[in-house]
Amino acid sequence: MPPEEFLRDYWQKRPLLIRNAFPGFESPIQPEDLAGLACEEAALSRIVAHDAADDRWMLRHGPFPEEMFPDMPDHDWTLLVQDVDKWDADIAALVEHFGFLPRWRIDDVMVSFAAPGGSVGAHVDQYDVFLLQAQGQRRWQIDASVALGKPAPPLDFRPDVDLRLLQRFSPTHEWVLGPGDMLYLPPGVPHHGVAVDACLTFSLGMRAPSAAELLGDFVDTLAAEADDALRYRDADLAPAKSPGEIDAAAMERVVEALNLLRMNDPDRLGDWFGRFITVYRSGGQVAPGDDPRSRIEVEWDLQHGASLRRHPFSRMAWRKARRGARLYVNGVEHPLPARDAARIADNAVLDGRLYASLSEAGRDRVIELMQEGHYQLDLGDDAQ
Repeated sequence: MPPEEFLRDYWQKRPLLIRNAFPGFESPIQPEDLAGLACEEAALSRIVAHDAADDRWMLRHGPFPEEMFPDMPDHDWTLLVQDVDKWDADIAALVEHFGFLPRWRIDDVMVSFAAPGGSVGAHVDQYDVFLLQAQGQRRWQIDASVALGKPAPPLDFRPDVDLRLLQRFSPTHEWVLGPGDMLYLPPGVPHHGVAVDACLTFSLGMRAPSAAELLGDFVDTLAAEADDALRYRDADLAPAKSPGEIDAAAMERVVEALNLLRMNDPDRLGDWFGRFITVYRSGGQVAPGDDPRSRIEVEWDLQHGASLRRHPFSRMAWRKARRGARLYVNGVEHPLPARDAARIADNAVLDGRLYASLSEAGRDRVIELMQEGHYQLDLGDDAQ
């Protein structure tokens, strides 16, 4: 299916089951690899278990001790690890298959291992998600009532569990997915996945900040940048009929005072959003490396087969501005020519040819970003 057709007919409109989306797919990681990652302090992991007899759910957060996993039961539990694409290059490579989507919209690849019967319960996500079956089989049930033109299903949550599970779930569709099959779900579609046998599932989730999240950060930015001289004023004040009344005229002046803070400049608004959307939500750290290599040495290496690889926790985006463009890197804006900004943001790997194609300002910026830890020098097999 051409990307244009998918975006037109399915994206944020209706679910889509794609059989054999990745023909002959073999998982690049195994369950024991995921368990090992869940033991790391920096990884975001959790275990969800279900006691079917009493319909009780248990949620535990990692990191987990290594000795715990051999003693886990053989059914009805799931291990979930966020951001596996930041830890495993083969998982990260899967993201390239979704290049028809803005890269800054993609959040992470979460990987889950489920023992037979394992599930996280019937729930709903408020973002787009692609569910790729990597190993084993999982039965998916979804409620596509809205896409079928029926009334929206109730989305009340159970009050007795720590998970946001639906009180009621009435599926309209059911499938069993095997390795290479993929299910796309728009935001707001109730779904429930249960492992048929021991299985791995990759979930590519989108970043979709809520209006409240956007407003909160926007208001914080406005307040931080506001001129203290901008205040409530009432030079047209008339004698008060009731000294304790907040009248309509006062409320109009409140609106006028707030309007003084409006970000009417598109560049200021764009810079705020560029900074906001490239701040990584999990707080993954980017720090300078230990390699003291000079710029001359780095550029010599690039000319002889080396490349610069973006740090897994570096989020980049770019935007055209009134003058030139802006490159946004983990919440920091950098003025650059549009051609440079696009090439740096669009390419996670900069080889010698691509680096040489940048302007002097672009090359300066790349070296500065490397010194800050956003790039790692890969000498490669052919580099001398």
